[in-house]
Amino acid sequence: MIPLEHHIDLCLARLGTDAFAQAFCDFIEALGVEQIMVFSIYENHAACLMSRHFSQTGLADKLASLYLDGWYKYDPLLPELLDRPSGTVKLRQFSEISDRLDAKYRQIFFDAPGLLAKVTLLCVSGDLRLFVNFYQRDRTASLPDPTVFRLAGRLVLLHFERQAQTDSPAVLDVLSLRERSVCLGILAGQKTELIAAEIGVAPSTVVTYRKRAYGKLGVSSRAGLFAICRT
Repeated sequence: MIPLEHHIDLCLARLGTDAFAQAFCDFIEALGVEQIMVFSIYENHAACLMSRHFSQTGLADKLASLYLDGWYKYDPLLPELLDRPSGTVKLRQFSEISDRLDAKYRQIFFDAPGLLAKVTLLCVSGDLRLFVNFYQRDRTASLPDPTVFRLAGRLVLLHFERQAQTDSPAVLDVLSLRERSVCLGILAGQKTELIAAEIGVAPSTVVTYRKRAYGKLGVSSRAGLFAICRT
């Protein structure tokens, strides 16, 4: 087992680069988390910055789409996130907010998919306001030291503060270079054969990369890919 210190060192070394996402996800997976999603909250909309489903459940397309379509406004932690001062990371556990959840919100995002948001981080730096959600199904699973989760929040803030604007959606950074190229081709409306020609592989290999990418992102379709890549 790789020590957590090594994971943290890799994350620090890769801050602001495309390689950060994979290093960070390896760190989070080592904590026993099943799924992670990072949402950035703006004045009139929300965006998905990271989605990694280690159990490959295919939930992100539906849940992210609904959340970004306006359900984020019903997140019970939204007022607290908007009011937090810059430079802070606040940890909240599901048990602390479960009684404040709108009934339909809880049904859609927790009861129906069978997920428990064991930990949510409220991360704020300047205009950057993030929800960092860690999901688990096992009610009896033990949580790491909260300090470790707060450190994860600090790493995410530092990364997105430093990350340069690119044409590639940040959520795709968890993918390999070829997987990302395939997804960008799909987002551009390209057919499998054209994508294959552009990256120099067979169409069947494009299909393989697409399946791997969808599995990592937790989506099950082209529509799901578009849902989590919207800005």
